[in-house]
Amino acid sequence: MLYTGIKSDSDFRFLFFFINLLLISSSFFYMQAEGWSFIDSFYFSVMTMSTVGYGDFVPSSDLSKLFTIIYTFLSIGSFVAFTAKSVEVIIANGKKKIDKIKRRSKREIS
Repeated sequence: MLYTGIKSDSDFRFLFFFINLLLISSSFFYMQAEGWSFIDSFYFSVMTMSTVGYGDFVPSSDLSKLFTIIYTFLSIGSFVAFTAKSVEVIIANGKKKIDKIKRRSKREIS
């Protein structure tokens, strides 16, 4: 599904790379601003993006809090759009497979 989406759909491709860019850049931001390790920063970024937010990591500086507010809006919106686009790609691939099976069975019947 991922390969098919990246290969055939420009919106899917854009959202996939944008989400990865958000995750990586926010991880590096938190490493610098909060002094967290990359794993802790990445973990916090993923938890924020997915709206889980366990609360085990919390931004402490005003700059980090402001960044997190902006990051939250960007990342949640992108994550929701990516999820919707993924479902669209899955459904389109399923329809293609069904159409292919129908065409093959019509040829066999004829």
